[in-house]
Amino acid sequence: MNEIKNLINITDLSVQEIDHLVEIADDIMARPEAYQDTCSHKKLATLFFEPSTRTRLSFTAAMMELGGNVLGFSDASSSSSTKGESVADTVIMAGCYADIIAMRHPKEGAPVVAAGKTIVPIINAGDGGHFHPTQTLTDLLTIHRKKGSFTNFTIGLCGDLMFGRTVHSLIEALMRYENVRFILISPRELKLPEYMKEKMNAAGAVWVEYEKLEDAIPELDILYMTRVQKERFFNEEDYVRLRDSYILDLEKLEAAKDDMIIMHPLPRVNEIAVEVDNDPRACYFYQALCGKYIRMALILYLLGLK
Repeated sequence: MNEIKNLINITDLSVQEIDHLVEIADDIMARPEAYQDTCSHKKLATLFFEPSTRTRLSFTAAMMELGGNVLGFSDASSSSSTKGESVADTVIMAGCYADIIAMRHPKEGAPVVAAGKTIVPIINAGDGGHFHPTQTLTDLLTIHRKKGSFTNFTIGLCGDLMFGRTVHSLIEALMRYENVRFILISPRELKLPEYMKEKMNAAGAVWVEYEKLEDAIPELDILYMTRVQKERFFNEEDYVRLRDSYILDLEKLEAAKDDMIIMHPLPRVNEIAVEVDNDPRACYFYQALCGKYIRMALILYLLGLK
């Protein structure tokens, strides 16, 4: 029996595996008709203990476009966790009905517990402020298609770098590639955690911190905006004080490179003005589209079908 392959953290995938997934996604985008029945008679369980729009819908669309079926729940209140059922028991049960599981949970480490119990592949669809590996794969596919490679650029990560699981996962991935320079833009209260900086130093990554977006933007090839996440704060006062720390508008973009790309894991609140949507550098909705295709590639890979 083959060993079950899970995806809990982006580091579960080697650089070669990431490159392979990007190649599969590229092929799916070029030849979607060749993949429309590859998951026929397969089922994906989406266990979302925390609300989600893009991640859940893109997983659902991915499995449907592969010819498979989807079951699950979109909120913890509609699961037996309201009756006291443990995450482990929920995952064991779902593994009886589905061939692969995508799980989101507000508690860091919950997917690790789940992976120890499941008899089918499990995908971490986001665990608290910890990791979000499929968003990272989405980001990487977007960068690949817009910049051509994962090397030789400067990326600015702006906003909530303390609780931003998408930021943590993206750094974990990109610091394994050559000549990637990181500019960390955040208020003092939301700086990147020390353990992430220690990982970057150990990997020999080049990074610098700024508090003002205006100071960093001329240097950037990629600007990765994030929202200040209300759900990660312990009190309303701190959230209100910090939520509008960075707002990207057309005036700020005047100082940016003509070929810089703007990314955002979404949802946005106030951090990107609507007027930016029509700027050719805005890639965040294209990024959401890439999420469907890379998740199609991941499902095929984990099921051993590609």
